[in-house]
Amino acid sequence: MPTLHLTQDDAADELLSRDPLALLLGMLLDQQVPMEWAFSAPRLLAERMGTPTLSAHDIATADPDVLKAHFQGPPALHRYPGSMATRAQGLAAALVEDYDGRTEALWDDAPDGVTLLRRVGALPGFGAQKSKIFVALLGKQYGVQPPGWREAAGDYGAEGARRSIADIVDAASLQEVRATKQELKRAAKEKAG
Repeated sequence: MPTLHLTQDDAADELLSRDPLALLLGMLLDQQVPMEWAFSAPRLLAERMGTPTLSAHDIATADPDVLKAHFQGPPALHRYPGSMATRAQGLAAALVEDYDGRTEALWDDAPDGVTLLRRVGALPGFGAQKSKIFVALLGKQYGVQPPGWREAAGDYGAEGARRSIADIVDAASLQEVRATKQELKRAAKEKAG
């Protein structure tokens, strides 16, 4: 079991370290909110569902209104709690249908990075960039390293990169990733303007 330090919150990081579904949900929620907010949300969801470990079956079959209430809080699990509750339920349903509810089945028998990337990319809510970041996170911090995983993750898989959640191992690296993201946004604005 890896020891992750993605959120700088010990309880949230402990759940992410031992619960692959929590990690996957954190990645799903990692948009339009700070990274540590997104990756801390699965711990709050588990608490609100009254369970030490999240279950794809339980999320997939939850009453949608109850699940939305869990996401709304307070505090809310995301800036858009209603839509993200719906996305989380769709993701859980896909895991139940395609992987018997076992998140780790996404990678357990992946023969190579391309297959892993394809599997992640087929999940609801995972576009090309998010899929590459998640493959990099799995490879760099979760020990999931099928042949070619770095190449499949693109720039996010590069050793020593400070581009995404995959590169956060402590408070200092969190600040380095933030700085890189700000610089990339600034460069993109300059190019567009």
